[in-house]
Amino acid sequence: MISVTGLRAGTTFQIDSQPYVVLKYEHTKMGRGTANIKVKIKNLKSNTVLEKTFVSGAQVQEISTTKRKLQYLYQQGDNFCFMDPKNFEQFSLKKEVLGDQPEFLAEGTLVDVLFCEDVPLSIDLPPKLEFTVVETGPGVKGNSATNIFKPATLQNGLIIKVPLFVKSGERIMVDTRTGEYIERVK
Repeated sequence: MISVTGLRAGTTFQIDSQPYVVLKYEHTKMGRGTANIKVKIKNLKSNTVLEKTFVSGAQVQEISTTKRKLQYLYQQGDNFCFMDPKNFEQFSLKKEVLGDQPEFLAEGTLVDVLFCEDVPLSIDLPPKLEFTVVETGPGVKGNSATNIFKPATLQNGLIIKVPLFVKSGERIMVDTRTGEYIERVK
């Protein structure tokens, strides 16, 4: 058991046999009352995010988790196949576990996968990933006075907005948290 005052961002625990990870921690004390611990947590099985308030002295059940760096291989139906590059062990994760992150997966991408008792629970993508622009319209010369964007299709099928100067075949960086163009890769 761990005290709720020890819950910090990234800490994993369980309530009612459901695994959670802390996204945000806030400690509040008002007047003469007891202190409250308000946490924003994410259920690692259903990917739902909720806010929960605990009284200062409460405790939660700690779970032991491990992170492993796995390489994305391919998608087969609603399953996504990953491989451990050290021992070549393969894991299959369901689409529900990945949430909205599969759109950023490209073959060969390395991701951190959170395991609890050898069961994969969730993935953490790097904050930015590199992609090749497969198709985009031409930029119109002289149309660069303002930030004008055009749609571009990436190697994994994702369509994002890019500046007019980006051409097909170029490599770009994409923010995986927002899905926005960051920069051209040189």
